[in-house]
Amino acid sequence: MSTRNDKQDVETTGHSWDGIEEFNNPLPRWWVWIFYATIVWGIWYTIAYPAWPGLKEATAGYLGFSTRERVANEIATVDAANAEMVAALESVDLTTIADNADMNSFATKMGAAVFKSNCSQCHGSGAAGAVGYPNLLDDDWLWGGRIEEIAFTVTHGIRNEQSMSTRGYGGVMPAFADSLSHEDIDSVVNYVLQISGQEADAALATAGETVFLDNCVACHGEDAKGSLATTRSFEDPADLIADGEMLGAPNLTDAIWLYGGSADALTATITNGRGNVMPAWSEEFRGTSGLTQAEINAVAAYVHQLGGGQ
Repeated sequence: MSTRNDKQDVETTGHSWDGIEEFNNPLPRWWVWIFYATIVWGIWYTIAYPAWPGLKEATAGYLGFSTRERVANEIATVDAANAEMVAALESVDLTTIADNADMNSFATKMGAAVFKSNCSQCHGSGAAGAVGYPNLLDDDWLWGGRIEEIAFTVTHGIRNEQSMSTRGYGGVMPAFADSLSHEDIDSVVNYVLQISGQEADAALATAGETVFLDNCVACHGEDAKGSLATTRSFEDPADLIADGEMLGAPNLTDAIWLYGGSADALTATITNGRGNVMPAWSEEFRGTSGLTQAEINAVAAYVHQLGGGQ
């Protein structure tokens, strides 16, 4: 087979596919020089900028460029621009935020960022909660839904060992497995099903009312409507804690259930008890990993404007 084309003075690659040959055309010189230039540029880039990995960190590059430093500078610029508003938010009367359009806009946007970074893992990205984690969009608030109450809860948390002012300090829903028989638990479950508008065994519910009055009214009340702080009037959320009035006992007559309102879920709750813990988020208790007062006020404003609470 000839290695030259009869019509053109161009060598072929020497390969043939069903009689079809491929010319061995050289690359354009401009393309070759650009290719060489990219190689030189690539070598220069790895010397000028951080590139080569080491045991602990990459080479710094002789230009001293740092993406971390660039981001830090951008954050510092934004912080400087917002410093005045943040300072005002830190000491603002929470009940007046909604009356100041600029402050309200800044607080809710800042609060949304704080919520997504620190709260959404439990309460969900939309704040609708999950099993064991409260829905922040409804009006059923165990520890008060006013903006100042929300800020207090975020600051001190719930049933934790960090803050002596934590909500429900030392108090949990006890397990009744050892103090109530299976029959008693079954009857009180049916009583709760009945008062919450669900299908229940009437005879068991009647017996369960007695069990409820003997064991549950101390927290949930004789009317089983719990100890919702939103039904109380006070100035300082800390006052209710000092007086022992805020127990965090839920209303058992509505259709809002933290752990589920089915017979199986209620049986599990009464048998095993419940004792949710929410950490205290203030820097006072968490150090540098905690939230500043401005961030606490901002997230309280954000949660409050979602529509739940008071």
